Amino acid sequence: MLKNKPYTMAAIIQPSLSSLLLMFLFLLLVVPSSVLTATLRSDIQALESIIRSIDPSSISPSSYLSTWDFSDDPCEGSGTFLGVMCSFPLENTTSRVTEIDLDDDGYEGFLSDEVGNLTELTVLSLNKNRFRGPIPETVFQLKKLTKLSLSENFFTGDITPGITWLKELKTIDLSKNSIAGEIPPRISSLRSLTHLILSNNHLDGRIPPLNGLWKLQALELGNNHLSGTLPKLPPSLRTLSLCYNSLAGRISPLHRLKHLVSLDVSQNRFSGTISHQILTFPEISHINVSFNQFISIEVVQVTGIESRLRILDAEGNQLQGHLPLNLPTYGNLKDINLRSNKFYGDIPRIYGKRLENNSWRSLYLENNYLTGLLPEEFLRLSKQIRGSLSNNCLHCPKNVRICKGVQKAKSQCTNAMQKEGLK
Repeated sequence: MLKNKPYTMAAIIQPSLSSLLLMFLFLLLVVPSSVLTATLRSDIQALESIIRSIDPSSISPSSYLSTWDFSDDPCEGSGTFLGVMCSFPLENTTSRVTEIDLDDDGYEGFLSDEVGNLTELTVLSLNKNRFRGPIPETVFQLKKLTKLSLSENFFTGDITPGITWLKELKTIDLSKNSIAGEIPPRISSLRSLTHLILSNNHLDGRIPPLNGLWKLQALELGNNHLSGTLPKLPPSLRTLSLCYNSLAGRISPLHRLKHLVSLDVSQNRFSGTISHQILTFPEISHINVSFNQFISIEVVQVTGIESRLRILDAEGNQLQGHLPLNLPTYGNLKDINLRSNKFYGDIPRIYGKRLENNSWRSLYLENNYLTGLLPEEFLRLSKQIRGSLSNNCLHCPKNVRICKGVQKAKSQCTNAMQKEGLK
């Protein structure tokens, strides 16, 4: 009779280990590799390329990039990959990088061409760093991009027509770089755009028609080398800044922009009249038309409820005639700068009433051809207002703060008025 041979523990475990090994090999062969990693491999490679293109010495220990540890998964690591946002994967799919929003830690380097492989990217924000060189053409392959914000860097080159491929863009901010060339004529095809900010660059040529950007709320093109006249602009605009360019002609095309809150066309060559339509836009609060060649300003009477205008700066033009009598009817007006023009005659007594009501914070009228006595309120209340009345032909007591500085000889004002045919 045969005796049963006892099984050892090793003999029992051995088949189990073999089964596990076979199962693991089966998974490697049959199951797609994409489910074994959380983030798509090409996205990881793109992130690796981005950080390799940055000078390591510019990555401080407290910066976002110092947390990019590729031993962790970019979309699953805890406390790593700050500035990176990912999509939530569906079943049996990988995570994708959807946003790169870096901190302003002064990173130095180039933007890698491989950024164009992040095909699910919706936000690319690298503001206030030291990236240099041209913006890679591959950026314009990111068809899902809604925000491209690269301001305050050292990017060079021009804005290529490829930017018009990004039909989902809502914000373009390339301000404070060294970008040159013209604004692409077909940029108005980006119908989703709400903010176009290209100020403080080296852009030249004419501004193309932008009335096709019917959702645009902010247009900032200041501090460039733009020339020509005003183009057609979308009536949806709330902020318009064209300062420090070489733009010329009339500003009458602005009459359609009835939703404007802030307007700055200073330091150009605009001429003609600053119309009452602009001064009485329902929501306008800030107007800067200084240092142009305007010869007149239309100030119609309004009530305090009708006007939200708080700041009016028309310094350095050729505005003629008496100071606008209706200016004090703008009930919310706080700061007025009419210096360096050709205004003549007395300061209206109603201006003194605005001082008495403590309504005006600043009033700059120096370097005109004003004459006569000051309103009585100016003598009593000048300490509560900033401003200057110097370089006119006023009877301006030295003990009045806003009278500090010299006055012209009366003959200068008389001669100037005669020369301009004002008398």
